[in-house]
Amino acid sequence: MDHSLPLITTLVGGLVLAYLFGMLAQRLRISPMVGYLAAGVVCGPFTPGYVADLRLAPELAEIGVILLMFGVGLHFSLKDLLSVKQIAIPGAIVQITLATLLGLGLSQLLGWSITAGLVFGLALSTASTVVLLRALESRGQLDTREGRIAIGWLIVEDLVMVLALVLLPILAKLQQGDEALTLTHILWDLGFTLAKVAAFIALMVIGGRRLIPWLLARTAATGSRELFTLGVLSCSLGIAFGAVKLFGVSFALGAFFAGVVMNGSHLSHKAANDTLPLQDAFAVLFFVSVGMLFDPAVLLREPLAVLATIFVIIIGKSVAAFIIVRLFGHSRRTALTISASLAQVGEFSFILIGLGSLLGLVPDVARDLVLIGACFSIMLNPLVFNQAERWLRRHPEPQAEEAPIQCPLRGHVVVVGAGAIGSHLIRRLHEQGQTMVVIDSDESLLAPWRALGISCLAGQPTQGDLLDAALPDASWLLITLDDSLLAGEVAAMARERGALLQVAACGQAPEEVHHLRGRGAQHVVQSQEEAARRLCQLVIHSLPAEPDPA
Repeated sequence: MDHSLPLITTLVGGLVLAYLFGMLAQRLRISPMVGYLAAGVVCGPFTPGYVADLRLAPELAEIGVILLMFGVGLHFSLKDLLSVKQIAIPGAIVQITLATLLGLGLSQLLGWSITAGLVFGLALSTASTVVLLRALESRGQLDTREGRIAIGWLIVEDLVMVLALVLLPILAKLQQGDEALTLTHILWDLGFTLAKVAAFIALMVIGGRRLIPWLLARTAATGSRELFTLGVLSCSLGIAFGAVKLFGVSFALGAFFAGVVMNGSHLSHKAANDTLPLQDAFAVLFFVSVGMLFDPAVLLREPLAVLATIFVIIIGKSVAAFIIVRLFGHSRRTALTISASLAQVGEFSFILIGLGSLLGLVPDVARDLVLIGACFSIMLNPLVFNQAERWLRRHPEPQAEEAPIQCPLRGHVVVVGAGAIGSHLIRRLHEQGQTMVVIDSDESLLAPWRALGISCLAGQPTQGDLLDAALPDASWLLITLDDSLLAGEVAAMARERGALLQVAACGQAPEEVHHLRGRGAQHVVQSQEEAARRLCQLVIHSLPAEPDPA
């Protein structure tokens, strides 16, 4: 393969191998994420054959983190963030402390210094943004209370890791016996970092909430789809880059707040849809880049240390998070969801352990253990979620904190999607006096229909408990989603539940219509044909009647 074009070869090699191994994983009925990691191992430096550019792959993966966190921010309001601060802030801090102590204990067994153990423990204490969001999204839990707590928890972890990155150079100087370093210098550095973070958040909340929606509205007014998409990417990538360079905040945190302030714009849904394909592609490259770091030889050199590291990440962190969430009075379901979400490590762990290795604070084997722990914990994370769900099914909570969703209706219509098509449909059905249940992930789209007394369920349309609540005794399921793949999954899930109802969906191209019919939709309205039929009716009705030949 031609290595004179490292960017192209890394993109093509990474994506093609990820597709092939992802399809293989899907055929084997395991998470495609495992396939992406395997693709990284294949194109990494520790296996024979093609080797992707080790400098470019992490940067491409970082773009995926930025776009993914930007997309989350678009659906995550400040009100949602503040609503979980009582559990997210103290919970994340206590969990980081306990995980760091577990890592410190393991380091002492391995004969390392206390400083090395602290850095190692901190690297094991923080979870991966991409893995967390992918896991929540695939289970339809991104917009649930559990999802909001997990995301808020992750934001607190990011802030703590930003402070840790500031402290590591100071720690290195103390270890080297720098006599010029005083408590005043340390407090000054910490205070300055906190002030920069606060300044960034204030700037985004106060100035960004006005400037970014206004900028997008002006761009949309040009009528150019390319300019609008470019404006969205400029905001997300530009703000994330500025957050790092000017304020010392992480890429992920900067992109998240860029999305939060853009959430106030009526164009936020369009912005989310325009960036979704890029989010998916670059998020896949993140998993490929993690797999590239996997060195199988570590399993032979340090087998017990590898097992102990994986134990701390998957068992130690999970148990600590479970106990913390339960102590705050939340249900077992919430506690298990949060603990499963955090049972892995990722991008911040690499940054932290890499800096620690560069400063001579940790031995090289510590970096290898973090990388191998990341690979295995990411690979096993879907299994952790599945085991948690299986345990909850076997041990249901009769007195769960979150009351089960109630939908005591018969013969009603279930409308999935309250966007452009859905809003017109809901209005017409309401005018006809039809009883409905509306499902959408965006609470702001549901608010006007709730005000009219229409039953609304907030959450991902593939969220099992929502469908279980809405579908029984319904007469029709009307799917108005733009995403035909997602619409097909909703139709298939309705059929799997044995719902005796008519399913109708919207399609654009003939292949979309075929896909939707194959997934269980008996009726598919092709919007282009429907628009042509309606326009033809207007013309025919406007023509003068032909005179009677008699």
